[in-house]
Amino acid sequence: MQFKLPNILTISRIAAIPVVVLLLLLPQPLGNWLAFSVYAMACITDFFDGYLARAWEQQSSLGKFLDPIADKLLVAAVLLMLVGIDRIQGLTLLPAAVILCREILVSGLREFLASVRVGMPVSALAKWKTSIQLIALGFLIVGAAGPKFGPLTTLEVGMIGLWGAALLTLLTGYDYLLAGLRQIQEVDQAINNAARASVESQTETESRTKVDPNP
Repeated sequence: MQFKLPNILTISRIAAIPVVVLLLLLPQPLGNWLAFSVYAMACITDFFDGYLARAWEQQSSLGKFLDPIADKLLVAAVLLMLVGIDRIQGLTLLPAAVILCREILVSGLREFLASVRVGMPVSALAKWKTSIQLIALGFLIVGAAGPKFGPLTTLEVGMIGLWGAALLTLLTGYDYLLAGLRQIQEVDQAINNAARASVESQTETESRTKVDPNP
């Protein structure tokens, strides 16, 4: 394992997940603000680990492996906890479910494409989705302990942000699905072409070596 600063930041984001989960169980408003503080630091590492890895030329296989996993674990854990403590309820469960399903879909596509050595680059829209999603979850973590923003409470701002993130999630998930299906078709076509070429080659070889029984 390569314990360089970018990788350490990524690992710290994973380590922060159980801390955020436990702090969300504390009484309000202390638990809200403590959980938000740790969550905010974890989100900051999401920017700096990639930035420093590129700036210092310290990109590694470990970092590329852990970074997307850390993001998905953080989002999934926070969403589930917010549902568990009734911070997310009613119709707001729908965008939460959409976000979780999209993460599973993209993870499955990435796993398959990695097995055939095909990359899936992150789109600009997906980066916007991630930013809005993380900000919305921050507002939801603070919840009723936060101030008002005009006519809206902190919790309502978070809910609106979660719906916006879910909309972008559907758009980016659809794009990733189409790109993944195209790659799957290309892989299947390549396999079929290789199998057909092998059969044709074997048939041609057999025809050349076959001995005529009536010369």
